[in-house]
Amino acid sequence: TAAQAKTAAVSRNDAPAHDIVETAIAAGNLSILVNALKAAGLVATLKGEGPFTVFAPTDEAFRKLPAGTVDGLLKDRAKLTSILTYHAVAGKAMAKDIKAGDVKSIQGGMLVIALPGNNVTINNAKVVKADMETSNGVIHSIDTVLMPS
Repeated sequence: TAAQAKTAAVSRNDAPAHDIVETAIAAGNLSILVNALKAAGLVATLKGEGPFTVFAPTDEAFRKLPAGTVDGLLKDRAKLTSILTYHAVAGKAMAKDIKAGDVKSIQGGMLVIALPGNNVTINNAKVVKADMETSNGVIHSIDTVLMPS
C-alpha cells in the first residue's frame, strides 16, 4: 500500500547516509585514525555491511603515544591491523545498550567495559563522544589508543 511504501521510505531516510569511514572523516578529529585505516587496508572492511561498533581514538589520543609510535605503526601493517581491529567489535552498540563486562574485539582480544559514574570506559580509555551513528554501525570516540596485550 501507499502507507507501507511511505513508511519504508521514511525508515530509509532516517538511516544515516554515511558509513563508518565517511563518518570518521567528517568528524574532523579522527584523521590519524582514518590514515591508519588506509595504511592497514581496513577501509573496505569498515565500509562493508557490518554492523560494527568502533571505539575510535581521537587525534589527541594518538598524539599522547610516545614520539614516533604512529609513524612506526604506519610502517608495520600487521601490528597496525592488530591494534585497529582491537578497537572494533561486531554488532552495533549504542551508548544506552553498553553494559559493563568483557567483550571480544574483532582482533580477538578482550576489551573491558566499565561504567564509572556517568562515563563509559573501554580498558582505560574514556568515551569522549558517543553514538556517532553510521549506515553500518556506530562510532564512539575515545581519549586513549587501546593496545592489545
